[in-house]
Amino acid sequence: MFRSFSLLNKRGFLSKKDKLNRSFLFSPLLLIPLFLVIISGLLIKSIQENLITSNYLDHILTGFLGYFLAFFISFIPLERIRKYLGPFYLCTLMSLLLVYFFGISVSGAQRWLNLGIFSFQPSEVAKLSTVLTLALVLDKKIISTIRDLVLPLLVVVIPWVLIFFQPDLGTSLVLLVLTGVMLYWSQMAIEWILILVFCILTSILYLSLPTLLIFWIPFIGYLAYRSSKKKIIFSALAISFHLLVAKLTPILWQYGLKEYQKDRLVLFLDPNRDPLGGGYHLIQSQIAIGSGGLFGTGLLRGKLTNLQFIPEQHTDFIFSALGEELGFVGCIIVLFLFFFLIQKLINTATIARTNFESLIVIGIASTFLFQIIINLFMTIGLGPVTGIPLPFMSYGRTSLVTNFISIGFVLSILKRSRSLRS
Repeated sequence: MFRSFSLLNKRGFLSKKDKLNRSFLFSPLLLIPLFLVIISGLLIKSIQENLITSNYLDHILTGFLGYFLAFFISFIPLERIRKYLGPFYLCTLMSLLLVYFFGISVSGAQRWLNLGIFSFQPSEVAKLSTVLTLALVLDKKIISTIRDLVLPLLVVVIPWVLIFFQPDLGTSLVLLVLTGVMLYWSQMAIEWILILVFCILTSILYLSLPTLLIFWIPFIGYLAYRSSKKKIIFSALAISFHLLVAKLTPILWQYGLKEYQKDRLVLFLDPNRDPLGGGYHLIQSQIAIGSGGLFGTGLLRGKLTNLQFIPEQHTDFIFSALGEELGFVGCIIVLFLFFFLIQKLINTATIARTNFESLIVIGIASTFLFQIIINLFMTIGLGPVTGIPLPFMSYGRTSLVTNFISIGFVLSILKRSRSLRS
């Protein structure tokens, strides 16, 4: 491992292995996130220009730390860490549990642990921990019966419950989506995945249009009927499961979410109903993005951004600052970089040497992609405010470091798949 850092061989030329290692230092998988960090750092400086302290330098330095951390992680074969994934998962669950007893509450949500010199958000680490553990479980079994689903779902349900009641609706949604994508990637029947994912629609229908459940629940039963050998039994289980979800929905709505979260989920359809309350973020975000026009006002020159019209804009609403200061063109460039990054991740998943490695990469890709889509929809008013950060751009040290660690794992997988082919 240490020998790979040697630049020259005995003849004075770079060896093939050294060239591969050196090329990964400038891999798009590393450079794109670093570029996004630098751009967002400048945007954070603009947002906090009139404050005594600013987080922009902290964000950029954390990004560079993550960059080199990801590079060094790329030298670690993932097969060597398989035996540590169980303890890592259990430590993550323990940290999520400790939040309820010793956590720091910010803006009505108790999500952070104070470690003295910095605060730590366990739910961000739980995303990666769930991906790694779920990949380990799915690698060892083929999902062909209901019994095969028990352990994979248990891996996800435990952290999901702990995160949902913090409350952290955004991260709990991320866990559901990455589970569906990884189950699909492991070749589980698409109907089974839809039955699980459609739980969200069942909850929405129960709260908004309960009459439609008369038609919706039988449709769930039909999906189950056509996808299993034990058709009647599986249909009955699927229908019972969705009826249970419908009954639990008002309980989760009442006790699992704060009032401000309920307002955000409803008011995105018409934010003007409460322009100074729950709809304020959405209205100001749309105004900021629209005022940027084609080319924007220029970095550090956004009036709405400088005057802090959007509270906590440096975190979940960083994209609105991008829209105002770099305009439509800047937004398109950033979206293209995100698209290229996700494409590289998916390509890596398809060429990975083992199912275990492929599942890890697709889990990471789905986590990034879902957060990007929901965050963008949130800032332009097409979706509710759920507290989902924009990867590599929203301020948050735990999230940023965890994202770079994820990239490091992907680089490790890509490096070994390429060396095997060469």
